[in-house]
Amino acid sequence: MEEEVVNKKTEEGKKKNRTSLKSILGGDILATDFFRRQTKLLVLIMVFIIFYIHNRYASQQQQIEIDRLKKELIDIKYDALTRSSELMEKSRQSRIEDYISNKESDLQTSTHPPYLIK
Repeated sequence: MEEEVVNKKTEEGKKKNRTSLKSILGGDILATDFFRRQTKLLVLIMVFIIFYIHNRYASQQQQIEIDRLKKELIDIKYDALTRSSELMEKSRQSRIEDYISNKESDLQTSTHPPYLIK
């Protein structure tokens, strides 16, 4: 009789320790004693995993935004350089004299050099 009890306990122990693909896919593995004892640890690990995924996604979004702003800054710099060169071209003395002479204005270039008032 004692042998039957020992045999039943060993059979139950083997059944408890046996993990199959069916028990993993069916979720029965989560009901084992090991997972019940480690529930808090598993929840903490899941929280860390979610935090890691969120952090990586947020950093990727920031990197995309930084790259977009760098491209926009380069475009604005080139635009400012173009406008600056256009302004220099239009404000040259020879251009201004040509513009005034074409408009038939009474303005003329001074023949006397400028002088300082003290």
